Amino acid sequence: MKRGKLIVFAAPSGAGKTTIVHHLLGIPELNLEFSISAASREKRGNEVDGKDYYFLSPKDFRQKIKNKEFLEWEEVYPENYYGTLQTEVDRICDAGRNVIFDIDVVGALRIKRKFPDETITIFVEPPSINDLIVRLKGRKTESEEKIKMRVSKAAVEMATAPQFDVIILNDHLENAKAEAEKIVADFIGLEKE
Repeated sequence: MKRGKLIVFAAPSGAGKTTIVHHLLGIPELNLEFSISAASREKRGNEVDGKDYYFLSPKDFRQKIKNKEFLEWEEVYPENYYGTLQTEVDRICDAGRNVIFDIDVVGALRIKRKFPDETITIFVEPPSINDLIVRLKGRKTESEEKIKMRVSKAAVEMATAPQFDVIILNDHLENAKAEAEKIVADFIGLEKE
């Protein structure tokens, strides 16, 4: 059985990458399965452990780092870790499915360095920082302080965009979804009729 490929999406918070990833997961022909990341942050809203993230305490997360259980990980904010468990990726690839990731820019570039031939990195770019602020405030899930923290990080993340294989400008969601579909279909070698 052919091992699956790795499709890695990254973007600043609020750029729309999660919406695009969920859209792609709904297309059976792409044979995608979501790589559930581990996170040491609190659950938001209706998030479910083992579905949205594997929620770990900072202490448990650090133990898994020590045990070299992560393909990639990052301390995104103090005591706020995110990472990809090697077992999660192996499980999906070994089943012959393509792995789709929704992770931070640092993790995306690490995966590309480890698996250059099996990986495509896709950066979702917001139209502007102001659009990001509007989107983050519209979520109503985070404090003003957290939003400021995410916006200041966004400028740094956007500077990494040229290091990605592809940049999708999300100034119109339906166009961004269609562009992502074509990019992924081409990468996995799916013949479109």
